[in-house]
Amino acid sequence: MSTAMNFGTKSFKPRAPDKGSFPLDHFGECKAFKETFMRCLKDNSFDNSKCRLQSKDYLECRMENQLMAKEPLEKLGFKDMMDPPHSQADGDTKP
Repeated sequence: MSTAMNFGTKSFKPRAPDKGSFPLDHFGECKAFKETFMRCLKDNSFDNSKCRLQSKDYLECRMENQLMAKEPLEKLGFKDMMDPPHSQADGDTKP
């Protein structure tokens, strides 16, 4: 008398990674951006507020190379670093 273990009845359903999880950069497509960001952190006693430009550049590289989902930079905390619309930048006003 043998008892068969049937593991085939449960199926694995893959799911997308949690927000904030993204693939490793196996091909080093964004390595230079990462190193610049990490150097900035080290040079500024790991005060990330002083390295926001480098962080933004790194995230943009990751999005461009499909290493993370594309998100508007405003949603990633860079709204204050975005260029204003052209008409506001030139100070154009309508009478």
